[in-house]
Amino acid sequence: MTKKITISLPDDLAERLALEPNVSAFVADSLRRRVAGEKTREILRSVGFKLTDEGLARAHAEMEQAKASITPELRAQAAQLQAEVEAARARVRR
Repeated sequence: MTKKITISLPDDLAERLALEPNVSAFVADSLRRRVAGEKTREILRSVGFKLTDEGLARAHAEMEQAKASITPELRAQAAQLQAEVEAARARVRR
């Protein structure tokens, strides 16, 4: 079941959505990801993790910095290692 709604967005977001072939699917997926993140944070807090907006922002910044440091050479090495692991697993299964 679906429900049609009308929303107002800042111009930059409206322009970004205009690039999507299926705006409803894009928005639904984005909202599902947001809700999942909220649920995850709620669960982590309920088991004792102390999450703050500042700490989450710092962790995201560190992740982005780590992603940016991945060179094409490192990607090639990772792909090679993955192929070797998969080959070894296939040999073990035989």
